[in-house]
Amino acid sequence: MRNLQGYFNTLQGRLDTLDRQRDREEYMRVVRENAEEIRENVLQYLMVRRTRASITKYYSEDLKRQNLKFPEVEDPQPVYYRFDAHTDSIFLESIDLIVNKFKYSRYTPLLYLKEGTSHPEELAQKNMMKFMKMLLLKRLESSFFAFKMSISRFIGYYELFIREVEKGSVYISKMHTNTIFDLLEQDDMNKVASLLDDKKVYCLPSSDFTPAYLEDLRYDLTILKELRSLWDTIEQDPKIAAFIEVLSTDPRLKDQKCIIFTEAKETADYLTTALKEQFGDCVIEYHGSSSERERHEIIDNFDAKARHSKDDYRILVTTEVLSEGVNLHRSNVVINYDIPWNPTRMMQRVGRINRVDTKFEKIHVFNFFPAGPINEEIGLQEAAEAKIAAFIEMLGNDAPLLTDEEIKSHDLFTKLTSRKTITGEDEEEDLELGYLTFLREIRDSDPDLFKKIKYLPKKARTGRESGGSGRSVVTFFRRGKLRKIFRTAIRGAEPVTEEVDFLRAADLLRAEASTKKHAIGLDFYSLLVSNKAAFEDVFAIEGTIVPSRGSRGGEVKFTGILRAIQHSPEFTDEDEEYVGKVLRLIEDGALPKATIKKILTKIAYTPEPLPMLAKIKSEISEEFFRPAFGPVDISGPKEVILSEYFAGGDLS
Repeated sequence: MRNLQGYFNTLQGRLDTLDRQRDREEYMRVVRENAEEIRENVLQYLMVRRTRASITKYYSEDLKRQNLKFPEVEDPQPVYYRFDAHTDSIFLESIDLIVNKFKYSRYTPLLYLKEGTSHPEELAQKNMMKFMKMLLLKRLESSFFAFKMSISRFIGYYELFIREVEKGSVYISKMHTNTIFDLLEQDDMNKVASLLDDKKVYCLPSSDFTPAYLEDLRYDLTILKELRSLWDTIEQDPKIAAFIEVLSTDPRLKDQKCIIFTEAKETADYLTTALKEQFGDCVIEYHGSSSERERHEIIDNFDAKARHSKDDYRILVTTEVLSEGVNLHRSNVVINYDIPWNPTRMMQRVGRINRVDTKFEKIHVFNFFPAGPINEEIGLQEAAEAKIAAFIEMLGNDAPLLTDEEIKSHDLFTKLTSRKTITGEDEEEDLELGYLTFLREIRDSDPDLFKKIKYLPKKARTGRESGGSGRSVVTFFRRGKLRKIFRTAIRGAEPVTEEVDFLRAADLLRAEASTKKHAIGLDFYSLLVSNKAAFEDVFAIEGTIVPSRGSRGGEVKFTGILRAIQHSPEFTDEDEEYVGKVLRLIEDGALPKATIKKILTKIAYTPEPLPMLAKIKSEISEEFFRPAFGPVDISGPKEVILSEYFAGGDLS
């Protein structure tokens, strides 16, 4: 593929005419089709995919020789905790208040400006509102303690903000919106408050805002106080009680090293305090504010390959900060105290203990689900799914912000209780590895046959029956290190030629030992010529640049300038060669648009070729001309390695 930028622009063009919400189904269908095309046309040439299941199947003897094994991942175990009727009522009412009543006016001041606001700013404000909504919902499910603390903070922020608005000032932060998002994700509300209330914000007079702004701020404050009053009536925490019970009695957890994940730092603090009261000093906590010394303590106590192995701690309570980058495989248990709304996150967490060099035979995962009050007519799973549905269905179109994908409540529960979600593997067989293993077995067990295959004469050809009415020829070509396979088939009146990948070619050429040879037909040579022409086209050089729709104006302009100055009398041969290389970069889509835009700005008032070239060179160094993956050697002649003629069928 000569022009990746053009290729991806084409794929993006398929989505540009669709509205992500209004045309949801069609949009997702095109996304899936694009993903499949990228996998077939790009990724398969850059990546080698090897699943654990494939390695276990095809390299079992190698694993035994190296004394390696993959642990078996058990289906995640759901742990249900029940509310009494009063708590359940407050839980559901809280969801309704958060989703349908609370206006989040404190976080969307620009929506209330009398003069209005720009579309990007309006979108950013609405996104902030949605983000805060997700934050509160996650805190509610995480722990009653974290939710109560969040509500108390929100009340304090609102009261402070309302006082300032009543004094005539509205403080707004534009520059640090992304930072605020990051801090909210880390649950660092103190730094959020600092950014919003120190010199890094700007101030607008209250008179710039509609009267509805102060009204909505006061309304939101009443909602927050209503939530606080509701939860002041709740003294028991059934979730922590169920957690301590299972941690104390389940043989897979009792006296074993356990990793407990939660998204909220306040929940982590709360859990750590409760677990220390129950189990003593064998509990350690880790979060984004923990020290490097504490990180080393974690490694020494939970990493099976730690240099200084210790056994001071049995239970680790951690936030998302340890879901990547640190191995914890002295344990074989991960407990998700919060619902991992994004199933991919659960896979990342379990990846900390699911290591090839673990001593454990099995990996255990536990997920906590609220199940509501006892109801003999409804099973625990149905009750838990109903609670998840309460979150997802009330959110409507905003639900993907909670789960990071389009997913139904039933499907989410299924994913969170399936080992496939953790292993990230599907049932699709790794056919490529199967074929390669087959060849390796021939090499090791039948060296004479392998030698015969290896030294097949070039231009080897054969034929066979394939059924049907069409005829086709498959040809394997080589030039240097480049290898290509093409197939031309008779379909109707005209032959059709296509490139086929390794798996498709192997499937076409695969035959049983009993398969009979068939005479090569007279049309073999015309079909072979079509395959050769397709191989020749691989080396054809595109002579012109075709701009993508509305997206390559800068490239066209820069190309015109380069062609105009390329053969300037004052240029040396090296200068002309340099300009030619830059033109090829543009042709291949390898020069970033931002770089082109910067160069055009620099040379806008530079009419002389030499000073212009100097400015261009200052932005396009030799690094741009070095291939990212190394050049493919295509030296040497074009060779036909082998061909097969299919008489009476195209095998499609």
